Amino acid sequence: MSSDSDDYPEWTRRRRSPFGKDPFFGDIDRVFHEMEKMMDDELKSFTEKVPKDYVKERKLPDGSTVKEFGPFVYGYSMKIGPDGKPEIQEFGNIKKSLKGAPQVKEEREPLVDVMETSSEIRVVVELPGVEKSDIKLHGTEDSLEISVDTPHYKYGKEATLPAKVKVKEATSTYKNGVLEVVLPKVESSKPKGEPINIG
Repeated sequence: MSSDSDDYPEWTRRRRSPFGKDPFFGDIDRVFHEMEKMMDDELKSFTEKVPKDYVKERKLPDGSTVKEFGPFVYGYSMKIGPDGKPEIQEFGNIKKSLKGAPQVKEEREPLVDVMETSSEIRVVVELPGVEKSDIKLHGTEDSLEISVDTPHYKYGKEATLPAKVKVKEATSTYKNGVLEVVLPKVESSKPKGEPINIG
């Protein structure tokens, strides 16, 4: 069975130690130095995985250069679905990983809202800074793929639709950075029949 102190990094175990003349301030400089080293190592690991398009060099007035990273975008939206349960959707170009530092993708995932009525499915996508001609849409009867690939903007998302749709009858509009796609639903193929009287 592991002790409580095994759950903490070395520098916290030392700081929590009851031994020594001054357990809280005796080696505070060394503790901060180790913390800075840990943060530097994490930052180095993160920046090594950043796509080249997100790393830029800028000249300073004194002639030296400095690296700049980004833009990094991460966010989420939450709404209550038709079943009364909350639906959380992440967007941006940073993906959390179960192990290690977050992953930065070249492609940014846009914020997408899918709404269903009795006759159609409406998909609203936020694509700021993009020209209409840069947007590519590809639909199947149960999904819609949105992509943008330009030197300045890269977006990508595949939205799963809650019902089957008629892709060939879809219409779309794009205004002020917002794309709206309307897809008519496939009529349910319930067999038609006639009532039978009971004699």
